[in-house]
Order: sequence, then structure tokens, then C-alpha cells
Amino acid sequence: MAKHTVAAAAAAATACLAVFAPAPGSAAAPAPAQSGGTGAPAGARFVPGPCPKTPEPIAALSKARCGVLVAPENRARPGGRTIKLAVAVIPAVKAKPGADPVVFMSGGPGGETFDDIPFLVDSGLNRDRDLVIMAQRGNLYDEPNLACPELDRVAAQSVGLPSYTPSTQRLTLDAVKRCRDRLTADGTDLSAYNSTENAADFADLRTALGIKQWNVYGHSYGSDLALTYLRLHPQGIRAVALDSAAPPQFVSLPFGWASAGEGLDHLYRACAAEPRCKSRYPDLERTLNEQVRKLEAHPLTLNVRPPQGGDPVKVVLDGGALVNLLVAKAIPLADVPAAIDELARGRPERFARARAAGSVQVVGQNAHGLTNSVVCSEWVPGHSASEVLNAGRRAFPDWPDPVLAQTPQLAFQEQVCRVWNVPDRTAVQRVAPAGSVPTLFLNGTFDMKTGASWAQKTARALPHSTTVQIPGIGHWTVPQSPCAQKVLASFLTRPTAPDTGCVADLTWEPFTITPK
Repeated sequence: MAKHTVAAAAAAATACLAVFAPAPGSAAAPAPAQSGGTGAPAGARFVPGPCPKTPEPIAALSKARCGVLVAPENRARPGGRTIKLAVAVIPAVKAKPGADPVVFMSGGPGGETFDDIPFLVDSGLNRDRDLVIMAQRGNLYDEPNLACPELDRVAAQSVGLPSYTPSTQRLTLDAVKRCRDRLTADGTDLSAYNSTENAADFADLRTALGIKQWNVYGHSYGSDLALTYLRLHPQGIRAVALDSAAPPQFVSLPFGWASAGEGLDHLYRACAAEPRCKSRYPDLERTLNEQVRKLEAHPLTLNVRPPQGGDPVKVVLDGGALVNLLVAKAIPLADVPAAIDELARGRPERFARARAAGSVQVVGQNAHGLTNSVVCSEWVPGHSASEVLNAGRRAFPDWPDPVLAQTPQLAFQEQVCRVWNVPDRTAVQRVAPAGSVPTLFLNGTFDMKTGASWAQKTARALPHSTTVQIPGIGHWTVPQSPCAQKVLASFLTRPTAPDTGCVADLTWEPFTITPK
């Protein structure tokens, strides 16, 4: 399908580790499923059934074995409500596949899982082994579905609003409250939608499917979940591959600023190392700093046609919007220097079009309920507003405080979490992984959401780990890099001695050079 290209994979990665980040699209997602039933389950069980009916046909599902995992909503409350999680087992291409499948843990939290299947298949994840897909609790095709159409509509509206004004905050918090009230009125226990329960779901799935041993592949939040799963349920795990790692002991609002700074710094250095880029854009960092300050003080208001088509929409481009677009990779990375230079020369069209794309939302696709329950219980607690601001100042000392007070793509999160009101789980979640299971870390050097250095720090506690950095790639490396695909395939074949030789010859895609 046309949408499942490398460019589409890069776009899909922008939704990960983002609460209210725009997710461009053109069609409404299926309506939320109804709540799960009550009962006293002895344990989770797999119930065969039809594959989900996705908005666009997914070829791999035509041969898949599908059904649902029926699991307790809250394992601390025996006899409580059960939930249903959509499952698909996609057969291997190889005639005689390995006995140890690959299970995928998607990003977000709350990102739609089944939409990732074409990227995974195109990347060879089911070449030699079956590929197991499960929508994390609360996702689309689950019961209950923790979608928040209220927030999707605000995201579409917000492209025409200043990023961080009190009026934008009120609009956001009102949508958060309406979503929370609706979900809890249906009996949903929001406190049960966390990484511990998520990990237990995957442990129960392996047992329910009768799989003796499998390999885990998680990206973005899925890496956070995979490391939690490894720590709490190491039985039956042969190997763990982590793409764009977000280690649970580090993920927080300050983590977001550090990662943004690291990714942008790698991009600056790459431009300086490329003679044509250095000559054409000699002061890239200074130029961006000036534009963030200028736009935050004097935002631009434009009418722009979204890239998806349709009538022009009002777009407000301020410092906060500029930063969020960069972190979300809304501008192709090779075009970033050119886009910054054009902006400084009074031509904001690239950034404005990228901002306008957010006006077209796939309403109901992302499980913002899961997003908020994880973020508010595991990422936000323990860091004051001043600590977040100081983290921003360390990363970008020349940017204005109103921009630095909000972690990119996690605006107003402290206030959001007061409304969402779930218990602080940091004491049980912010724990470093350990153990002897072979582990692979794959990170892109231009990743502004999950900086590559966090993988290196985490790997120190995992003696059988391999860390690989892919030059010039942003968030979610495997669908975008044939070399990353080769490394992952080699790792799944020989977890303790993967072949990483292709990395030595890699360089980034040459930057776009525009006429002066």
C-alpha cells in the first residue's frame, strides 16, 4: 500500500512518546469498543476470533491467526472486570520458521498497533519467525478502547492557536476532563492502565498461546514496556531488541529536553561536517535560536493548505510550535537546515505546512487514555516545574523560558495529570533493568525524542547487550534503515554475536541545499 513507505514509517514514528502531538490523517477511526465484562477469571486466556477490520486492508492479516486475550483489568482486584486485547499471529515467510516467534511492543504509549504491521513486515520481522502482535490495553480494537476523540479535536483546533497560552491550556484541560469523565463513567479503572499491567498482559499472552520462548522487539514506549517486561517476567524471553530506547528508569519530562538537545546537536554537527551544508548554512544553531526567540515574541499567523489537501486553515507559528515540529520530525531531517534558513529569510512555508498537517486528525485512533495513565503515573511525578524548566535551559540556554517550561509534545502535562488523577507509580516503575538476556539497542543519531546516549547508559547494567547507532536517522530506526534491519535480523539469529558490520559504512542522507 502506498502509505506504508519509508517516509510513512518516519511519519508514524512521530506519534510515539507524544500525548497531544498531531497525528495527520483523513478518516475517522472505528468507534470505540464497549467495556469488558465482569467475572472471576482464574487467569488470562486466548480466545480465537476474527482479525480486526482496519480502515485500510492490511495484507498480512489475511493469513494471520487472530483473536483476543481476555485478561483481568486490575490484577490486584481478583474477581474484577476483564478486558479484551486484540491479538494477531502473522506467519513466517520461511517454510520452516524458527520455534521462537517475535512479539512486538508498539510505541506511544497509546499508539495504534495494527497500523504498524506493514512497516514490520516490510522490515522483515516475520521473515524467519512468526510475528505476534497485541494491541496494548486500551488501544484501538480492544475492549475497552481508551480513545479520547475530545483530545483529537483539540489537537486539530490547536494548529490555529498559540502553543502555550492560558486559553490553549484551558481548552486542553477541558478536553482531558471530558474524556476522563466519560471513561470512568463506563467503569474503567484508569489506574490499571500502566506498564506493570501491560507487561503482565504480554507474559500471560505467551503462556496462553503455548509459546515456550520468544523474542521481544519494542520501539519508543514499547522499549520502556519491554524493559519492564524483562525485569518482571524474564521467563521465556530469548532476546530483547529495543529501537529508540526509552529506559523506564530515565523517562520523565526532563528526559524529553535532554533528548531534544542531543538529537539537534547531532544534526548541527552533521551539517558542519558536510562541506556543502556547512558552506550554505554556516550558523545553523544560531539561526534556529534566533527564530525560536523571534517567533515566541512575535508569532506568525498564516492561512495554509494542509499537505493532505482541503481548504486552507489558520496556522499560528510560534516558538513552541517550531520546537514541537522539529522534535516530531514533521520536517524531513535532510530538509531541516533548509527549512530553518528559509524561515529566517521570511519564507515559513515548510514549517507552516507541517503545522497545518495537524489540522487533519484521525479521530479516535490513539488511546489517549492509556497515554495519560502511563505518563501521569510513571513519567511526570517526582519532577517539579522548575526542574523541567532547568532541563530545558541546560539543553537550549538561548531559548525563552515560556518555550522551555513545556517539554516538547507534552504540553501542560503537570496540569493534565492533576485532572487525570492516577496514583504515582514511579517507585515501582523507575527501576533499572538487569539480567543476562541478550539485548540489542538500536538508536538514530538524529532522534530528538529518545536520545541515543540513554541506550548506552542502560546497556551498562545488561552484560550481554549490544548498542548500535544509525547515523542520520530519527525516531524508530528499523523501518527507515536497511542496515538496522540487517542488524536486527542477525541479532535474532545470534543474539550474543550479532553482525553490526554494515554500520561502519553508513552516513546520513545529504542535507538539502537550496539556492541563496
